[in-house]
Amino acid sequence: ITGILSTLGNGYVIFMSSKRKKKLRPAEIMTVNLAVCDLGISVVGKPFSIISFFCHRWMFGWIGCRWYGWAGFFFGCGSLITMTAVSLDRYLKICHLSYGTWLKRHHAFICLAIIWAYATFWATVPFAGVGSYAPEPFGTSCTLDWWLAQASVAGQAFVLSILFFCLLFPTAVIVFSYVKIILKVKSSTKEVAHYDTRIQNSHILEMKLTKVAMLICAGFLIAWIPYAVVSVWSAFGQPDSVPIQLSVLPTLLAKSAAMYNPIIYQVIDCKFACCRSGLKAKSSLRRSR
Repeated sequence: ITGILSTLGNGYVIFMSSKRKKKLRPAEIMTVNLAVCDLGISVVGKPFSIISFFCHRWMFGWIGCRWYGWAGFFFGCGSLITMTAVSLDRYLKICHLSYGTWLKRHHAFICLAIIWAYATFWATVPFAGVGSYAPEPFGTSCTLDWWLAQASVAGQAFVLSILFFCLLFPTAVIVFSYVKIILKVKSSTKEVAHYDTRIQNSHILEMKLTKVAMLICAGFLIAWIPYAVVSVWSAFGQPDSVPIQLSVLPTLLAKSAAMYNPIIYQVIDCKFACCRSGLKAKSSLRRSR
């Protein structure tokens, strides 16, 4: 169910965005990239795990396990770094307007290239011999070999590097950006009221985009943090201290993030439409007066 809904939802977001690709704002381009990452998780990863679930064991061999682990980590890392870039874009647009207005579409495409290169690097590092991909404890999907931390100092360094650069640092940037945005909005609401209608309308639309980004980031972190906690516990805690039945739930929760992101897009998009129609009505009323 998660795989089907995720594929249909993210496919729909990408299809609708392709119809207005020349009008997409930088933040919306990032949102489309997030939908691409979520679609990748669903299309590339879900069929392998679904078949293995029904067969009660991993069915695709060692090469298939490494491919599945690489694809899941690649698209998952791409999602988180994309949201980090979105949070920085929102931070500059709301808190540092002089820099925010400087950001254009071509900057967004440069940022996309950096995101894909970053995700490719960290997903491919395990193939260089400093890490590996291995089956999950329940044996029907594959992930990073967190248990290397139990075997050697090099394994611990690998796991800590992955945790810092692919979870802790991006999460810290996201939290910092939205905390600063909330503080800025509280202090500047009265100031915006004194500006003309065009600036007020622009501010309202920027805040709508910011709410979308905050909801997506919050949903992603809520979905993935339990999985990260279980993984860290497996890496540095006592061997086999995490019950196999318990290890399944964070994995399913993490993969569900790809399913509900399109729902957030559509709910906020409906509010966008209402907001735009309301703004047009107000402007026409002012002109008639």
